[in-house]
Amino acid sequence: MKSTPSSFVPSEDMGTIFVNITLPPGSTMDRVKAVAIKVDSISRTIPEVQNTMRTMGQNFIGGSGSSYGMVIIRLKPWDQRPKVSNNAVIKELTKKTANIKEASILFMSQPTITGFGTSGGFTFQLEDQGGHTTSQFYGVAKEFLAQLNNQPEIQYASTSFNPNFPQYQMSVNVAKCKDAGVSVSDVLGAMQAFYGSSYTSNFNEFGQQYRVIIQADTNYRANPQGLNRIGIKTSNGIMAPITEFITLKKVYGPENVTRFNLFSSMSVSGSPNDNYSTGQALQAIQRTADKYLPAGYGFEYSGISREEQNSGSQTLYIFILCLAFVYLLLSAQYESYLLPLAVLFSLPVGLSGVFVFAKVFGLDNNIYMQISLIMLIGLLAKNAILMITFAIERREKGMSILDAAIEGARARLRPILMTSFAFIFGLMPLMFSTGVGANGNRSIGTGAIGGMLFGTLLGVFVVPSLFVIFQTLQEKLRASKVTEEEEI
Repeated sequence: MKSTPSSFVPSEDMGTIFVNITLPPGSTMDRVKAVAIKVDSISRTIPEVQNTMRTMGQNFIGGSGSSYGMVIIRLKPWDQRPKVSNNAVIKELTKKTANIKEASILFMSQPTITGFGTSGGFTFQLEDQGGHTTSQFYGVAKEFLAQLNNQPEIQYASTSFNPNFPQYQMSVNVAKCKDAGVSVSDVLGAMQAFYGSSYTSNFNEFGQQYRVIIQADTNYRANPQGLNRIGIKTSNGIMAPITEFITLKKVYGPENVTRFNLFSSMSVSGSPNDNYSTGQALQAIQRTADKYLPAGYGFEYSGISREEQNSGSQTLYIFILCLAFVYLLLSAQYESYLLPLAVLFSLPVGLSGVFVFAKVFGLDNNIYMQISLIMLIGLLAKNAILMITFAIERREKGMSILDAAIEGARARLRPILMTSFAFIFGLMPLMFSTGVGANGNRSIGTGAIGGMLFGTLLGVFVVPSLFVIFQTLQEKLRASKVTEEEEI
């Protein structure tokens, strides 16, 4: 499993913040509501917040449960909060809610791409690949996440998995069931219907179809004493209390058990720290797992992190195909296998400008930056082709190789500068864009401007030099070939 230092899609300021509230297992909804009201009140003190909404009984990390809650914060439009991003608001909210100790409060941004997870950042699945107990798995996960949160690339990494939820373990007395002529499936079916609900039939009314689901009323299933009111028919036709056939035992365990790739797993969500990309965060996860995850445990990326992980090798193949296509096309145009190398070897000079500008402006190597690299291969190759084609024409008219190279660069300098600077100035709005999609616009604009600027200013010196080198080699090879044919 390898990771790349790039970011698949940069996180964007979508104007929405999710606040996940998690209380200890078994907490009541009233306690969750009290914490949610506190978070809601604190959020409204921030000037950039426009609206808030509270939801009880669920959040994006833990799912559904009485100990979960969520506050959705909608920020003001971007023109009303200049230079204040959602990350800045999250930092301020984190400071103001630090004194709330009775709950775990986690702030998340809205994901850039809908469908790849519920939040921005990264997601992965810890896997128990050795068949360990739940307590052993949870202990290893806590140690691993503690080490992961100490990494400089990680802002936070957490999981909603908790094996300490109070539960009842039900045991069926099979011997008593046989004596009374009651099947175990009847006992389990009654418990399912009264406590878990059961779908029975449909009915049509007002031109619509409705489902009929039966379940005991809340008052009858609020405590174990409600079992005394549930009866099950024996073979004699007598209704016997279901408590005659089952026993309950208080235990603790996870609220739900999930599997990933057939292994018991727990989902981990997190976010990279400031000035770090998600690609660097994935590298930190891999590094920490190699060092602290014992044998019998592993992890797999999920959601957008899985797509980002797979995109690393795909990007390399795309660049190779682009260069191969350019080389073959130029080989046919120049009827030479050497002169196209003068064009290809000039490309790194311009492409280096992409990474220089990305470093200067604090951008990561995301998918938009990689798109600008592919685009620049064609644009920079076009400039080099113009100079080399003109130089070849002058060489065919009898000029020396050096003079032909200089004349080609001089003749094509003005049109190259005109088209290149028109391209650069046209992308300036992207480079300084704000609002929704600003990170992606800045990435593609900054990368394209940096590459074109370097390729234009340095290419006029590099391309003629490369033409001199490869044209000289080309003519020497042709001369030696002609000599060999004459000798034959």
